[in-house]
Amino acid sequence: MPGSPNALLRTTRHRLHPGRTMAAALALAACTGPLCAAIGLAQKHESRHEIDTLEDEWRSAVLSSDAKVMNTLLADDYIGITAAGTLRSREDELDNLRSGRVHFTTLTITDRRVRFYGTTAVVTSMATVQATNPEGQVSGDYRYTHVYVRDAQGAWKIVSFEASHVREPGPHQRNEFH
Repeated sequence: MPGSPNALLRTTRHRLHPGRTMAAALALAACTGPLCAAIGLAQKHESRHEIDTLEDEWRSAVLSSDAKVMNTLLADDYIGITAAGTLRSREDELDNLRSGRVHFTTLTITDRRVRFYGTTAVVTSMATVQATNPEGQVSGDYRYTHVYVRDAQGAWKIVSFEASHVREPGPHQRNEFH
């Protein structure tokens, strides 16, 4: 009888069969070796591809002043720090794109490096910029950092941005913090 205590006992014995238990233990142990490393590597490769795609979308949104795309990229609690040290919220960034106060004509990205820490990705890059803002022309090389966090729905969102102007070597470096 399927619901009888004896049937349950036979099922339990079957699940705990020493040969099967050993096979399960060996399969679990194998997962700490090369097979799981390959799975982890494949996941990291996929995440790297996702981040690279998002970085390209960010660049395109900046160049075309596309606030709609930028809205999908930035986390609700996003905070940015400009090269001048100004703090910008998500709404500040979106308003800036919508208004056209800043217009990028060139944004060339090089030296992109992506590192992962669980559900966080840190991207550092070099950006060569030509733009206009209310004060006039802006151009030069900037190092920037984007911090992405995977949200509850599994989507990567930019939570932080910081830019620094790359200066030519010279005497002014003595006055900088290292």
